[in-house]
Amino acid sequence: MRSRSGASMAVVSMLCVQLGLAVSVGLIDDLGPEGAAWLRLAWAGVIMLAVVRPRRADFPAGSLLACVLLGVVTAGVTMLFMAAVDRLPLGTASALEFLGPLGVAVARGHGGRRIWPALAAVGVLLLTQPWTGAADPVGVAYALGAAVCWAAYILLTQRVGDEVTGLKGLAISMPVAGLVATLVAGPSTFGRLTPELLLIGVGLAILLPVVPFALELLALRRLTTSAFGTLMSLEPAFALVIGFLALSQAPGWLAVAGVGFVVVAGVGAERTGARDPEELEPHGVLQVT
Repeated sequence: MRSRSGASMAVVSMLCVQLGLAVSVGLIDDLGPEGAAWLRLAWAGVIMLAVVRPRRADFPAGSLLACVLLGVVTAGVTMLFMAAVDRLPLGTASALEFLGPLGVAVARGHGGRRIWPALAAVGVLLLTQPWTGAADPVGVAYALGAAVCWAAYILLTQRVGDEVTGLKGLAISMPVAGLVATLVAGPSTFGRLTPELLLIGVGLAILLPVVPFALELLALRRLTTSAFGTLMSLEPAFALVIGFLALSQAPGWLAVAGVGFVVVAGVGAERTGARDPEELEPHGVLQVT
């Protein structure tokens, strides 16, 4: 049951991400990719602080530092991926970024579980087909940086979810992410802000990243990092389906085959990815508030 509920949370999170990216097109046009990412992160930090209201007593020894580090890598994966997309085809950037969660899945998997990341890796390559375009070396470096940050995000999110009850960990990590993003992109974005864009940013922050990041934290209380990293490889398949339904982008046979690979990998990860009861810390599954 923990595996099934964790997988469901991860799937809903990915759907929120795709919807958030779809509705943020206009915001990216107005503020640029880095500005749009900054506005989402900044508002997300404000929302989490206002709703959760964390206190120092809520955090066991060492967990506060983990929350701060989670905020730094959250900003890193968001900003670096946006910079990569600005220089690379989206498929190439996505394939390189997925090396992060797939690396976690391979490193943390054991026994027969290692087959699921391998299948997912093949599926991601077939979906994104990075070999079809020339790669900008700076863009590749940004995408690989995002992959490293995403791997760290998965590991830190699971630790924070285990050590801190409810969503209090996000009430620290999201404001930290907003501050980091402000230092990077805020100064170049302030002059382009309007009241309308600020209002749009509030709604978009709830859809991406507040809801998906909260769901991912809860999912990682129930799944191994190997299973979670593999499930994240379903995201290109969601993007393919949404592109077909909403934008009439008919996929080729390689992309369809890629969907098959990642779906099989996702099902396998969901069936074998529940965390053992002894893995769970005192602030784990039973104390979600």
